[in-house]
Amino acid sequence: MITKLNWSALTEAERMAALSRSAGEKKDVTAYVNAIVQEVREGGNDAVARYASKFDGYTKDMAPVPAEQLKQAADNLTPALRAALEQAIANITAFHAAQKPASIKIETMAGVQCEMVWRPIEKVGLYVPAGTAPLFSAVLMLALPAKLAGCERRILCTPPRKDGTIDPSTLAAAYLCGITEVFPVGGPWSIAALAYGTQTIPKVDKIFGPGNGYVTAAKMIVAQDAMGAAIDMPAGPSEIMVIADGEANPAWVAADLLAQAEHAGDSQAILLSDSQALIDAVAIEIDKQMATLSRAAMIEESLKLCRLILVRDLGEAAQVANRYAPEHLILQGAPEAAWPTSLVASIQNAGSVFVGAFSPETAGDYASGTNHILPTYGLARAYGGLNLMSFMRSMTVQTLTREGLTALAPTLITMASAEGLDAHAGAVTVRINLEPNPCSFS
Repeated sequence: MITKLNWSALTEAERMAALSRSAGEKKDVTAYVNAIVQEVREGGNDAVARYASKFDGYTKDMAPVPAEQLKQAADNLTPALRAALEQAIANITAFHAAQKPASIKIETMAGVQCEMVWRPIEKVGLYVPAGTAPLFSAVLMLALPAKLAGCERRILCTPPRKDGTIDPSTLAAAYLCGITEVFPVGGPWSIAALAYGTQTIPKVDKIFGPGNGYVTAAKMIVAQDAMGAAIDMPAGPSEIMVIADGEANPAWVAADLLAQAEHAGDSQAILLSDSQALIDAVAIEIDKQMATLSRAAMIEESLKLCRLILVRDLGEAAQVANRYAPEHLILQGAPEAAWPTSLVASIQNAGSVFVGAFSPETAGDYASGTNHILPTYGLARAYGGLNLMSFMRSMTVQTLTREGLTALAPTLITMASAEGLDAHAGAVTVRINLEPNPCSFS
C-alpha cells in the first residue's frame, strides 16, 4: 500500500511524481461553483436556502444562532474539554498578541516624513468546515486573531449537522472566543453570502478559513470580483512531511504520518529519511497502529498518496522539503538530538515546522499557540500561515513641509516629466511657484 522510494535512484520525472499531490476533485468545479456564487449574489437568502436544503437538508431560516444557545453550549462543556479550550485560548492569544506590528515613522530627508500605520479589517467572515469531523479548533485559530486585531464584526459560518444544528463544541468555542454571529450554513453558497451579503448574512471585507475544493473555488471566485471579498489564501488538501534520521523512534514517526492521514482521503503524508532501516520499521508501525484507529478506512485511502523516501543525508532531505514546500514539516530524531534545531536554518518553504522528538503536529493543530490555518499544495513557497497581520492592513502616511517639498521638487518634476505626466509635475510647481523642468525628453 505504501510506496517506498530511493531519491538518488529516481529520474527527474520520477522525482516530480514522488512529490505530486492529490489531483483533488475529479472534475473542474470552477464553472459549477461560479454558477452557485452568481445565484447567491443575485438571489440572496433564497438562493442560499435552496442550496442549504439540497446539500445539507437545512430548511430553517437563514438566521444566526441565538446568543443564549452559544452560552448554553459553553456551559454544557465537560470540565475537561472546557479546561482544554481555555488552555488553548490562552496559548493562542499569547502568541498572536505578541505579533502586533509596530507603526513606523521616519524622516527620509529634511521636511519629508513617512509613516506606516496598521488598521484592523473591519468586517471579516470566518469559515469553519464540518465534514467528517467537527473542527471546533478552527474557531480558535480564526476568531482569536480577528478579535486581537480589532476587527469590529466577525461573522462565522459553518455547515449544520443532519438535524439542522451546529456541533455544540463549535458553538462553545465561538462563545469563548467572543463570536456573537454564527450562521448554520456552509459550502460555497456560504462563501458567496459572506462576500456579497444577503438579507440576513452581512457582507464582509475578507474571508478566512479552510474548506474543500468547492469552498476553495468559491473563495477564489469572489476574490477576483471587485464587488466580492478578499481571502486569506487559496488552499488544497492537508499534508505533512517528516524528516527523520535512523535514531528516531519509528512508532512516533508512524504516529505523525497517521495523524495527518486521518484528515481526509486526499491528505498526504511523506517521510524523508537517510535510514532504510527506519523506513522499513515505520512501514511496519503504520500497519500496526492503523489497525487500532477508528478512521482506518479513510486512512487507508490517504496512504495511497504516502511516500517513504530514502535520501543520502539530512542536507538532501532539507532540499527535498524545500522543493515540496509542505504545510506541516516535522524534524524528528532521538530525544536529545541537536540536528532538528540546526536544520531549521536550511528550511525555506514550509507552513509550520515542528522541531524535535516531542513536537507532534497535534500540538500546533490545537494548543501550542501557533495557527493551524496554513498554506497547502506547495503554496508555502509564497504564502505564510494565518497570523495577526492577516486580519489587518497597513497604510502609509506622508507629511511634507514647504521646505521638504521644495527640496524634493526637482526630483519629482524630473521624474513626472520623464513619464510624460504633466499634471503630476504641475501638482508640485503650483505649490512652490516653480517653472516646469526645462529639460526636454523628446
